[in-house]
Amino acid sequence: MFYTISEVAKKLNLSTSTLRYYDKEGLLPFVERSQSGIRRFKDSDFEWLELIECLKNTGMSIKNIKKFIDYYMEGDSTINERLNTIDNQRQVVIEQIKQLEKNLELLNYKHWYYETAKKFGTCSIHKDLDINDIPKQFRKIYLKNKQ
Repeated sequence: MFYTISEVAKKLNLSTSTLRYYDKEGLLPFVERSQSGIRRFKDSDFEWLELIECLKNTGMSIKNIKKFIDYYMEGDSTINERLNTIDNQRQVVIEQIKQLEKNLELLNYKHWYYETAKKFGTCSIHKDLDINDIPKQFRKIYLKNKQ
């Protein structure tokens, strides 16, 4: 079964212009074309498109995604290169997750901070709080911000 670019775009929640851009940048060498040049996507192309979106969403450049696809097109002699690319991007994602967790921790603290201020009608309430009045998970941030 073949899919049109519009069907693929809808299925993956992408725009047709994004798919055309990917094709123009050489990210879709696996996509067949009809005799008149119309892209004909197969079921197996979806896995590639999902991987491209994953790599892009984790911050990989189009240039490096293209390089990864080129490795694939070269065959099994580039398995190590592909594995290294995936491992490097996994490390990028691990670092992103760590940073997001730090951001969430600060946002959770600020939520508690403003909920407490709202309850007492003033932000100055925090000046008079004893350390034991601060939830354990926020004490480190509270002490850091108090300095």
